[in-house]
Amino acid sequence: MAKFEFSGWLVRWLFAQVVFQFQWDSGNSEKSRKKHSVETSEAEEVFYDEAIFPLGVQTAPAVDEPRFGILGRTYSGRNLHVAFTVRDGCVRIISARPMHRKEKLSYEQTLRQE
Repeated sequence: MAKFEFSGWLVRWLFAQVVFQFQWDSGNSEKSRKKHSVETSEAEEVFYDEAIFPLGVQTAPAVDEPRFGILGRTYSGRNLHVAFTVRDGCVRIISARPMHRKEKLSYEQTLRQE
């Protein structure tokens, strides 16, 4: 399982965006749907969640380019974990899956604090 470290840059960047531009390729657009039953539109919706929870930059396993993680809710209320990178100002989603139990607890605890 990937590990993340808090990143102030990520928080500032996420909350500064009014509209996100997404970049998909055929591999990434199908992977989350086939493996986790998460549609591309659902993965994108998480970025517009008012209660988005940035996990930070991925520290393990090692990757070739910076990867980031967020927790959030889709418009239909589905809780997702999304891993992504940023290329040329566009969000390139690497994977999207339902939150694990611990992730869901952390996310919901944050919601209760607001």
